Amino acid sequence: MNRTDALADVLGEDWTDILLTALREYLQEATHNDALVQEIAAAYYDDEVTFDQVKSLVGAEEAANLRVLKQQLDEGHIEDLAEL
Repeated sequence: MNRTDALADVLGEDWTDILLTALREYLQEATHNDALVQEIAAAYYDDEVTFDQVKSLVGAEEAANLRVLKQQLDEGHIEDLAEL
């Protein structure tokens, strides 16, 4: 927090604004991490997070791709069960 306060003083900004900016940048960079995207996808496939949550994390296009894959996986699972 001392570094945040010092940076806030230097920039003439509130420290909460600096923390929010840092958090936004972290989240933006983190969602481009392939390993993290795979974890998000796995959580979505396991119904641990909603489509809207996925969309907010990885963006609309990636979320749409994950939704299509989830539907294909669900359909494949149903077909596998039908064959038993």
